[in-house]
Amino acid sequence: MEKIPMTEVGYQSLETELKRRQQEDRPRIIQQIAEARSHGDLSENAEYHAAKEAQSLNEGRIAELEDKLSRAEVIDLTKLSGNTIKFGATVTLIDEDTDEEKKYQIVGEPEADVKSGRVSITSPIARALIGKKVGDTVEVNTPGGGKSYEILKIKFG
Repeated sequence: MEKIPMTEVGYQSLETELKRRQQEDRPRIIQQIAEARSHGDLSENAEYHAAKEAQSLNEGRIAELEDKLSRAEVIDLTKLSGNTIKFGATVTLIDEDTDEEKKYQIVGEPEADVKSGRVSITSPIARALIGKKVGDTVEVNTPGGGKSYEILKIKFG
């Protein structure tokens, strides 16, 4: 079984979602199915089919979350330091074409969210950054074409 690296925050987020799906969503969906059943003929009962579909999606996500949590390797970011970029680092970059400053934290796949500045360790930008230092320039092949960034700052914790 391959371990999945993640931060404490990412682990807590997955745990919270799992509890919500098990303790709130599951009983609510079961109630919807029971209600729809009471309406009679199930073959033409759209409410019943929608509730069963919701149940299937919810149970699938619960299984996925349980798997990820069981394989999680939580990395304590407070114990990380150094001059080179590695998992958990928050990196400030400047786009060499547009002079736009960007800030990314390198995290595990399950907790990645580009909009909030968290990129997966397996993403093209994270792979390009790993092992680099302040002042280095990295070339990143993105779906929109090649990008060039200069590393301004590396922070841990």
